[in-house]
Amino acid sequence: MACRVQHSIQSSFWFLSSTPLRNSLNPRRIFFKNRISFGKELFFSSSSRTALYCTCSSSSSSGGDKDGFLTNGVGGDDSFVLTTPLYYVNAPPHMGSAYTTIAADAIARFQRLLEKKVIFITGTDEHGEKIATAAAANGSSPNEHCDVVSQAYKSLWKDLDISYDKFIRTTDPKHEAVVKEFYSRVLANGDIYRADYEGLYCVNCEDPFVTLEELQDEKDLLDDNCCPTHLKPCVKRKEDNYFFALSKYQQQLEEVLKQNPGFVQPSYRLNEVQGWIKNGLKDFSISRASVDWGIAVPNDSKQTIYVWFDALLGYVSALLEDSELASLDTAISSGWPASLHLIGKFLTKSSRRWHLADKEIVTHTNRDILRFHAVYWPAMLMSAGIGLPKMVFGHGFLTKDGMKMGKSLGNTLEPTDLVQRFGPDAVRYFFLREVEFGNDGDYSEERFIRMINANLANTIGNLLNRTLGLLKKNCQSTLAVDSDVAAEGNKFMPAVEKLVEKARVHYQNLELSAACETVLEIGNAGNLYIDGQAPWTLFKQGGTAFETAAKDLVIVLEAMRIISIALSPITPGLSLKIYSQLGYTKEQFNAVSWSDTKWGGLKAGQVMAQATPIFARIEDGTEAETKSAATKKVKKEKTPKSKSPVEA
Repeated sequence: MACRVQHSIQSSFWFLSSTPLRNSLNPRRIFFKNRISFGKELFFSSSSRTALYCTCSSSSSSGGDKDGFLTNGVGGDDSFVLTTPLYYVNAPPHMGSAYTTIAADAIARFQRLLEKKVIFITGTDEHGEKIATAAAANGSSPNEHCDVVSQAYKSLWKDLDISYDKFIRTTDPKHEAVVKEFYSRVLANGDIYRADYEGLYCVNCEDPFVTLEELQDEKDLLDDNCCPTHLKPCVKRKEDNYFFALSKYQQQLEEVLKQNPGFVQPSYRLNEVQGWIKNGLKDFSISRASVDWGIAVPNDSKQTIYVWFDALLGYVSALLEDSELASLDTAISSGWPASLHLIGKFLTKSSRRWHLADKEIVTHTNRDILRFHAVYWPAMLMSAGIGLPKMVFGHGFLTKDGMKMGKSLGNTLEPTDLVQRFGPDAVRYFFLREVEFGNDGDYSEERFIRMINANLANTIGNLLNRTLGLLKKNCQSTLAVDSDVAAEGNKFMPAVEKLVEKARVHYQNLELSAACETVLEIGNAGNLYIDGQAPWTLFKQGGTAFETAAKDLVIVLEAMRIISIALSPITPGLSLKIYSQLGYTKEQFNAVSWSDTKWGGLKAGQVMAQATPIFARIEDGTEAETKSAATKKVKKEKTPKSKSPVEA
C-alpha cells in the first residue's frame, strides 16, 4: 500500500453499523511464530448471524521454534508470497522505500534458496488528488506523471539488484477490474453505506476525514486556516461519500490477534494495533466525490474509490498474469493469501478543523501505515470472504547522523546517489547489517565506510584474495583434495556448519542483521584459521607440511564457497564474484540452494580463477586527501631539477 511519507491519510466520520456478515472464508491451514497455527478453517460461520470467528489453536508440532516466523509458504511448504508497500508516486523513491524493498528482496532470495516458489510483489500507488495536482503543476497529465515516477522506482530497483517477480501499478486495467469486483462483493455483503461530511480540507495532506478517536484539541490550524504541516490554506468542502463498516469487525479482529499474536510483528507493533482496536473501531470513508483521478465507484460514477481501499488490493491484483482474465477469483487462486506483508513505519500527518454538532474541533494527528495493513485491510478481506495474509511486519524509521531526514534540514539521503558512489552490495549490506530489522536505524557515512571496509573488503575480500594467491603460487590454482577429505578430523568444519545453521534460523526469523553477523563470523573464523596455520611457511618446508598447507587452502576456500551462498540474499553481486573466482559459472551460481551450504562442495582437481579483488576498499575524504598529498610528495621528490643553460 501507499507509503505517504510526511503526508496525510484520509480518515472518516464514524457511523455505527450492525449489518450481519454473510460470507465465510475458505478452509486453510496456516502457521505462525511461536508455533501458533490456524486449524482447518481460519474463520467459520457459527451462528444465525453468520459472523466470523477465529479458530486459532496452539500447536506443539516439532520444528516450530526451529523454523521461526515463516515456517510454511502459501499453499504449503513449496510457495511464498511477500509484498512491499505500493509506493505513492507523489515524489521519486527515497531511502525509506529503498530500505523496505532491499529487506524484502533479501527475504525473497533466502526463500528461493529454500527452493520455495516465491512471488515477490512490489509496485506503485498512483491515484488520488495529490497526484493530479502534482501532475498539473509540472504541466503533465496524471498518466504521464505516474509513468515517470513509476519508472524511477523500477530503475532504482534494478540498480539495487531487486529481484521482484511482480510490479503492479494501480492504474493497470487489470487492477481496476479487481478493485471494482471487490467493492461490489463488499457492497453485496451489506458493509458499504452512504453518509455526509463537512469540513476543512488540506490538499497536500489529502486528509479531510476524521474518526471519533481523533477529535482532540492537540494543535490549532495556523492563521487563515493554514495547515501547520504544509503551511497552505485548507479548503472547505462538503460532500457525501460511501463508508465501510469497519466497526462491525472489531470482535473478529480482536479474536484474530488474541489467538494469533504472530499476525503482527515485531511484538511492539502488535501492541500498537491491539491498542487501536481496544479504543474502538470506527467506520471510514472509501470514496471521494471531489476527486476525479481514481477508479470510479461501481454503483456511482460521480465518485472515485478512496486510494487506500484501492491500493491495498494491489497485493491481490498483482498475482494475475498478463494473459489471464482480470477477475478477483482468478487472482486469489494464483497465490493468495500472502505469506508476508512487509511495511515501513512511514509516518503520516494530518490537520483538520471540523464542525460537529455545532462545535468547532481542531485536530492534528500522526499515524503510520500499519493501521491500514493490520486493521482496515483484514476487515476488508473478511467482508469479501477472502483469507487473511499470514503476517504483517513493520520495520522502524531511518535517520541520518541521529537526526530525522528532511528537505528542510538539508540532510536527505538519496538512494541513487549512494548506489552510484558505493555500489548496490555495499548499500544493501550496510542497511541490513547495521539496522536490527524491526527497530529504528541510523545512517552515518563514517560508520558506513568503516563497516564496509572492515567486513566486505577486509574480512571477506582479503581472505579470498590471499588464499587464491597462495593457491596459484604453490598449487597452480588447482585444489589438491576434496574439501570434505581436507577437513577430516578438523574442528573448523563443524564450527562452520553450526554457524550456517545459526544463519538459516536468523534468516527464517527475519533477523537479517544477525544473519549478516553470523555469516561474517565464518569469514572471521577463516582468517583466524589461515593465520594460525600459516600455510605460506608450510609450503616452504615441503613434504607432508606442503600437503597440509594445500589442504588448509582447500578448507578456507570451501568456507568462502559457503559464505558466497549464505550471504547471497544480502549481497548477490558480491556473492556471484566469490563463486566465480572459485571456478563456477553464473548459471551454476543461479542454481544453488541453501542445501549447497553443506560442507563438501569443492572437489579435487577443481581449478580456481585468477585472484582479483572482489571488493575495493572505500576511501573516505580524509584518506583520499592524505593519499593524494603523499602521491604528490613522492612525485615531487622523484622529479629531477632541470639544469640551467650555464650548468649544462
